[in-house]
Amino acid sequence: MTDYPTPSNFLNPLPAYPIKQMCKAIDDPTKGNDTFEKLHGAANVYYNTSGDVSCFDLNDNSDPHGLGGWSWQACTEMVMPMSGDTKESIFPASEYAYANRLAYCKAVYNVEPRPSWITTEFGGHNIETVLKRFGSNVIFFNGLRDPWSGGGVLKNISKSIIAIVAKEGK
Repeated sequence: MTDYPTPSNFLNPLPAYPIKQMCKAIDDPTKGNDTFEKLHGAANVYYNTSGDVSCFDLNDNSDPHGLGGWSWQACTEMVMPMSGDTKESIFPASEYAYANRLAYCKAVYNVEPRPSWITTEFGGHNIETVLKRFGSNVIFFNGLRDPWSGGGVLKNISKSIIAIVAKEGK
């Protein structure tokens, strides 16, 4: 989400194109086949661009960027089941379980998640049909470098519902 062509600092101080910098760290031939060193080099781009951090505190649960609102939103409006496997990811396998989400939301916020709120509120899974029926005079701008662009409107829906797509944009 922060792969900009210029340095940024709204989440952490980052160089221009930090993903390219992470890939360079992973591909660094001086690290040989040491997978941990390669991943550490990539993590350094995000967590230690300044070079001042000697150790990452993996138990630090603080929220220095003020992103705690996402957790609330995931319990009330944006329930997004996600899972993963080790065949397509370097991360441990995980499976989504609504019961776990429910327990977390009840314990932390005393709310029950609304898994269908987004589709009910904004018209279901077929955004093109909804926009044709109920929308007008809207311009959608999507940069394909944005990891969420796949869920965006990437083509014109009508003469007054326009999509502008920037291949290298965020």
